[in-house]
Amino acid sequence: MTEHLVTQFDTDLNEIRSKLLEMGGKVEKMIHDSMKALVERNTELAESTIEYDHEINRLEVEIDELCLEALVQRQPAARDLRFITMAMKIDTDLERIGDKCRNIAKRARELNELPPLKPYIDLPQMADLAAAMVNDALTAFVRWDDQLAYTVCHRDDEVNLLNEQIQGELLTFMIKDPGTITRAIKINAIARHLERIADHATNVAEMVIFMVKGKDVRHLGIDPK
Repeated sequence: MTEHLVTQFDTDLNEIRSKLLEMGGKVEKMIHDSMKALVERNTELAESTIEYDHEINRLEVEIDELCLEALVQRQPAARDLRFITMAMKIDTDLERIGDKCRNIAKRARELNELPPLKPYIDLPQMADLAAAMVNDALTAFVRWDDQLAYTVCHRDDEVNLLNEQIQGELLTFMIKDPGTITRAIKINAIARHLERIADHATNVAEMVIFMVKGKDVRHLGIDPK
């Protein structure tokens, strides 16, 4: 490519990178806002979080269009090709995280109409961990930092452990008092959505490892060697 085309291609890649970071920031906002709507029993915030998912969907379409245009017009190879193809996969995971946040906000809206079952301590902790995983996975993508990506994968175990603890506690509530079943099921759904958000962050981190190392670590266990 000529110098002009190279410069334009770099601009295109930077725009894709910038859009992904914007999408990631909006997804993190949705995680925090959906949990705040639950903890503070803020139904108005739950409603706005549900509507905010349209922003995530819009960005997914924009990023995919930019990536496809870059593939067709620039015909990238090697490192640039891996970056673009991984960007198209990553925005899919981010879009699905947005869906999970929308679902959490819906459950929060429903729970806000019912008496509180328990103090919300472990769920916000799960949400903070999941949001940090999303942030670090995207940072790893932008920096081509496979070591940071490995740490994200390992932290998924912390979220899974919290999820198991919550499931056990909710089961105890339901056994002792059948009147808590409806609320417990809704809280259980929120915990599972948070666990899936962490899974999607792990997916992004695994894609970063592939992008940097050319090593597919999916389903094989995480080993940074």
